[in-house]
Amino acid sequence: MSTTSDRWRLFLQKMRFKYRLSVLNENTLEETWHVRLSRFRVYMYVSLFLLVTFVLLTILIIYTPIKYYLPGYNGIDGRSDIIGKSMQVDSLLTQMNYQSTYLEVLKTIISGETVDDPSVSTDTIGLKERAEIIMEKSKAEKEFADEYEKQEKYNLYTLAPKEGESVQVFFKPVKGVISSEFDAKEQRFGISVLTSFNESVVSVLPGTVVFAGFTLEHGWIITIQHNNDYISVYKNNISLLRKSGDQVKAGEVIAFTGDDPAKKSGRHFQFELWKLGHPVNPEEVIIF
Repeated sequence: MSTTSDRWRLFLQKMRFKYRLSVLNENTLEETWHVRLSRFRVYMYVSLFLLVTFVLLTILIIYTPIKYYLPGYNGIDGRSDIIGKSMQVDSLLTQMNYQSTYLEVLKTIISGETVDDPSVSTDTIGLKERAEIIMEKSKAEKEFADEYEKQEKYNLYTLAPKEGESVQVFFKPVKGVISSEFDAKEQRFGISVLTSFNESVVSVLPGTVVFAGFTLEHGWIITIQHNNDYISVYKNNISLLRKSGDQVKAGEVIAFTGDDPAKKSGRHFQFELWKLGHPVNPEEVIIF
């Protein structure tokens, strides 16, 4: 009986045994080409060919757009590009709607017709929904607010004016969330409000427009003189609806918010309140 070593020796002999592969001329039977191969060399050449082919195909798929045509391929870069392009298209469509609304309002103003607040229709639904979710009060906040209202319900001290001074009821200049608070030590003489693009800006008190113009630092600015020596300043607007010398009422729309063209800081509306040449913290007199 043959042992395992005998079978292994026989296998190696077969692998090393060389064969002659010849190419003959059919007419003259003359050998035109030949090669000597063994089974081992054939296996080695075939394996090397398959390995090289696999490596080349892998490189070709990884570094070329061919990978996007493979079924089941979900590239992160591809999804990011699609999401980015979708956001750009959405922004362009939104901007086109704003421009169309602005042109319609401008056409109406030129024709002499009455303009009711046109910015209400330009608010995006998504921004309002997110704002409502963010501003929703928790249970603890609701309990604190109810308790505070009960305590302050009949407290007239905060509304008591000084001698010879009437009570001033301030309107909120714009809808939004305060992003930067008043700090006179840091030379922040007003507040910054994060608001939606093209939001209505209203006068906080009745008064007279003393300045309405454009600056490189804060875009379109409008300044209003009020009673009791108050002056309100509205910065970073995209357009103004009133000019110097106009009389405005409390809560009347005077401008629309826009991006800061100099600082590229986003949609941050800036509001300042002054009295007798001194800055006043708007949060102390206006409920935001």
